[in-house]
Amino acid sequence: MASEEELFASVDALLNEEPQLPPPAERARLREAAGITQARLATALKTTTQSVKNWENGRSEPKSPRLDAYQRLLNGWAAKYPARGAALAVTPAAASSETAASQVETADAPQALAVPATRPARPVTRPAAASRRPPAKKAAAPALDPRFPHGPLAVLDGDGSAYGTGGVVLDCPATTVVELVEWTLRESGLGAPKLNRYGKDSDPLIVLTAAAAVKLGLPERLEGHEQRRSLRLPEDHPVVKQVAKAKWQLTQRGFGPWARIYRKAQGRERQCVQLAILSWDALDERSWPGVTEMEPAGIARVLGVYAQRVITPRGSTAVSGLELMTAMRPPTKPERDEETGNWISSYNPGSLGTEPMDPAPPEATPEHPVVVRSGWTGGFLNEEAYQWVRSVDTLSDEECLLPFAVGLDLNTAFLAAAARLVVGLSAPDHFHHVKFNPKIPGSWLADLSPIELDPRLPSPFTPDGTRPTGPAWYQTHTLAYAQELGHDVHPIEAYLRRETGAYLDPWHDRLKTAYVDTLADLGVTKDLDDRAFLVAMERHKQTDPALAAVLAAVKATVKGGVGKLRERPQGRHYKEGERWPALERATWRPDIRAAVISKARVNMHRKLTNMAKMTGLYPLAVLSDCVVYPSPGASPLDFLPYAASGKPQPGGFRLGPTPGLAKLEGVQPMLWAIDLMEQGLNPARHIKGGDAVLDEGE
Repeated sequence: MASEEELFASVDALLNEEPQLPPPAERARLREAAGITQARLATALKTTTQSVKNWENGRSEPKSPRLDAYQRLLNGWAAKYPARGAALAVTPAAASSETAASQVETADAPQALAVPATRPARPVTRPAAASRRPPAKKAAAPALDPRFPHGPLAVLDGDGSAYGTGGVVLDCPATTVVELVEWTLRESGLGAPKLNRYGKDSDPLIVLTAAAAVKLGLPERLEGHEQRRSLRLPEDHPVVKQVAKAKWQLTQRGFGPWARIYRKAQGRERQCVQLAILSWDALDERSWPGVTEMEPAGIARVLGVYAQRVITPRGSTAVSGLELMTAMRPPTKPERDEETGNWISSYNPGSLGTEPMDPAPPEATPEHPVVVRSGWTGGFLNEEAYQWVRSVDTLSDEECLLPFAVGLDLNTAFLAAAARLVVGLSAPDHFHHVKFNPKIPGSWLADLSPIELDPRLPSPFTPDGTRPTGPAWYQTHTLAYAQELGHDVHPIEAYLRRETGAYLDPWHDRLKTAYVDTLADLGVTKDLDDRAFLVAMERHKQTDPALAAVLAAVKATVKGGVGKLRERPQGRHYKEGERWPALERATWRPDIRAAVISKARVNMHRKLTNMAKMTGLYPLAVLSDCVVYPSPGASPLDFLPYAASGKPQPGGFRLGPTPGLAKLEGVQPMLWAIDLMEQGLNPARHIKGGDAVLDEGE
């Protein structure tokens, strides 16, 4: 560590040099040479600030030479080496909101660290009024990270305007993809901080409109005979060659609708930019309804709120759901090696680690190498969501005479099932004639066919609701529910995991908060009574279409993320028994997917059973998280169970805005539902109008 005199001499020498920003590596060397550590800076900031406050209040005057010296050091350092993006010219329109946010972040910082008023040759920000569309109503503003003053992403239009979050509009001079990448990393001030102390910052996202894509030399549409999501530019395309010539790299998925362009990280600084091309169908209409039709500022708002509440999009909502799992539970953490004293990367407890793990044969898919190479013929887990239609022969005359069929939909049922869900973290071990333990996650071979259940309810043991016909593989929650119903469970064999943990808990917590907060912004709050809740849900999509799109994306992130845990091979050229790319990641875990879906299906059956006990009503059909009941009226209030006090009875379906509670899915005449049932069709699929999609992200 340099002495105090050497420290200030070094800083004086630096301040007398020609002012220019050295490269990151040189900055690090200079800081080390000057002996400036985070601890000393923090102490200086705190002490100096208190001294200034005391002086302003007339209690004392800051006369300490040490404080003066530190203040002089900080003044010069801040003026000469502003934080990334700090020197960007900010217009008065944008400055007020940014200043207010920065005051919250840096309330203890001295005035000496104010951003200098120097303007670059070409200003990169414009007032929000320059947008062709007035800035829309904003959701809650994210906390400002000084490294990323302009938020996580921007939508680039053909005129060089990059629309960021909070109404910011940046001037982007790039005319090629390479220039765009370099501008994004060096000048844009885009990015997002990590979600976990051991994680990584989110790379900046640039969304290209059709006009911007053409301007950068890309085709307006990406056409071909393959599935659109697997399309990409050929390797001999000029833009791909341009990227390679500039020493940038593309990931294995190439230059498609979601392209990642990167260089190997230098130290802690990542060099990676994500591109999303709207006209190449980067934003699926089912997950992002109406977003591609919005103006760039509106698209930036939708994606910005999603990035703030969930994660900066990395691809489809299914991909983002999987990435969020890793971001919330990073696989590694730094640890000091006791022998060498160096910091090394070590396993982060509670995570899935970095190495892929082969499943047990019954947990795999038929084309998986574990199955093909071993010749496994012992059957597979069949833990899927309900697709059940009740037999019309079981309908009573009273039920047939009820006028309405009312559909209830459980809010993010898979997310509710993920709460406090214990899953396996280690490789499976094989056991024979093992005693069942409901606390151990795994796959069990057992015969549940002798169990007799009410035919007016679906079997809780099979996705189609039919009675099992013999021994089959079940996830722990399914067998535990059989035990809960009072039946003896005697597994024949099992694949169990010794290391366990609630891996999905932080993922669940973040998505639950995103879902509830977005619904609240749309006027659907927890304090509403059931009648007011139904009214609010009926019009919430019209309240703010942008936030309604965010809500749809959050729901798609849940289902898609769970589905990605067992991503199947894609493409016409795949051969059974070959490994496919998804198998190389630690998050290819079909056993965790089975645990979530098993628990969700068991939760559904438990509510169906309780409803029958409390009301005498039995469902007509179930599709995943939607159930259809015969009803004397056109509202759920006409058949849901309530206590004499007016409060909902626990155990059955309850209305509300949180995961696991229900909302109205749709209403149709009872004769309509019976007609579909006689044809073998599922009323739950069509009760909303149209065709419901059972989307599990595969």
